Amino acid sequence: MIGSRLRDKDAVSAVAILCEMAAYEKDKGKSLYTKLIELYVKYGYYKEALISITKKGMNGQKEIADMMEAYRKNPSKEINGSPVAQLLDYELRKGKNLQTGETWDLALPESNVLQFILADGSKISARPSGTEPKIKFYFSVHFKMAGASDLERVQAESDGRIKGIISDLKLN
Repeated sequence: MIGSRLRDKDAVSAVAILCEMAAYEKDKGKSLYTKLIELYVKYGYYKEALISITKKGMNGQKEIADMMEAYRKNPSKEINGSPVAQLLDYELRKGKNLQTGETWDLALPESNVLQFILADGSKISARPSGTEPKIKFYFSVHFKMAGASDLERVQAESDGRIKGIISDLKLN
């Protein structure tokens, strides 16, 4: 969303802002792509992915509920070679440092969502559908870049890390 006057996402406004950005960068002798690479170097390269798993049949919803309960009661200590640093449980509205055992309250509304924060900065969120026998897993990974020449390497490493997480969680 651009500004606070629109009540919903608006592609037309987004394209107008994108055109303004392109004109601004062109005046500075750059393309939007060049600016994007500069932002990656400054803030790091982020990659996100999503998979959706449907459990069919009469037991589909129960299988998903059992999956979430297993994650809550017995969270993985390590995923894809990286220790799980934190487990955020938005249904219980509690966060837990899995290394120290420290817990804290989450100040967000209750929702049946679990989020695993890995020591390498990766994030995995699990959210079942409330209406279908489906569960979605969201993955976010982050890599620092020293320069523009790192782009291909971090793109490949990002893809590999997400694939490794999916494989380690046996979601494929």
